[in-house]
Formats: sequence, structure tokens, C-alpha cells
Amino acid sequence: MKNQLKRSTVYLDAELHRALKIKAAETEYSVSELVNEAVRNALAEDAIDLAAIEERKNEPRLAFEDVLKKLKKDGRI
Repeated sequence: MKNQLKRSTVYLDAELHRALKIKAAETEYSVSELVNEAVRNALAEDAIDLAAIEERKNEPRLAFEDVLKKLKKDGRI
């Protein structure tokens, strides 16, 4: 299956855009390729995080206040 490309307008901080253009020139990748790779990496990281949440969904939940009380009781804070 051939990749379909979609055009999008993205507004970048001027310095980020400058750095991206320099990186593209130095690496011989296009700005679009660099942005696509960054988005792919971010989405892959999200998928890993969601999988970890799913794995731990049945673990007991701890209230923050209870954790603080135990730390105080144990003399750790």
C-alpha cells in the first residue's frame, strides 16, 4: 500500500523552525520527513504509555494522603 500524503499547515516557533531547516539541510532529510518521524515517535511513546496503563489497571490504588501519612510515620519526610 502506497503512503498517502496529506498537506497540513503547522505553526512552529521561529527558532525551532530554523533548527529544523538546518537539521534537514545537514541530514539530507526533508523538513516533512523529520516532522513525520517526530510525530511517529511521539505516537509510539503514547502507545507504550497506554499499554503500561492497561497492564496496571487492576493494581490497587493508593491515595496520595495515605502515602504521605506513611512516609511521615516512617520518618522519611
